[in-house]
Amino acid sequence: MAEQPLDEVDRKILAELTRDGRLSVTAVAENVHISRAHAYSRIARLTETDVLTKFTALIDPIKAGLRSSAYVTLKVRQHSWRELREQLRAIPEVHHIALVGGDFDVILLVRAEDNVDLRRVIFDQLQSMPGVLDTQTFLVFEDIDTR
Repeated sequence: MAEQPLDEVDRKILAELTRDGRLSVTAVAENVHISRAHAYSRIARLTETDVLTKFTALIDPIKAGLRSSAYVTLKVRQHSWRELREQLRAIPEVHHIALVGGDFDVILLVRAEDNVDLRRVIFDQLQSMPGVLDTQTFLVFEDIDTR
């Protein structure tokens, strides 16, 4: 399907679903001031074109038992990114992966039950991966959701 630019209605729909992904199509339509059928077709198109990639729930990590979080940066061997990306995706404690430019190559958000579990993930899993040359860990003291 050819990529269509997003218009004001698309942006309003995305804002509504970002605010509350559980909204019904009827509620989205009412909030955006369009018909239910129009909202349904727009949401379907946004999903089919991978603008909307998934619907998910945001959790409070502390209340979910993930009391220790850190951003971990990785320096990796050149040309190891694709294989490393799949290995990182397989680690349940890794909640976000970004390939970046700068002093390091990859930054991860790691959430664990406690510091012992966090240490296990970093030392036993991340640092032992063949493509990882170096890591640096930044503990998260407080999470602030901006959405």
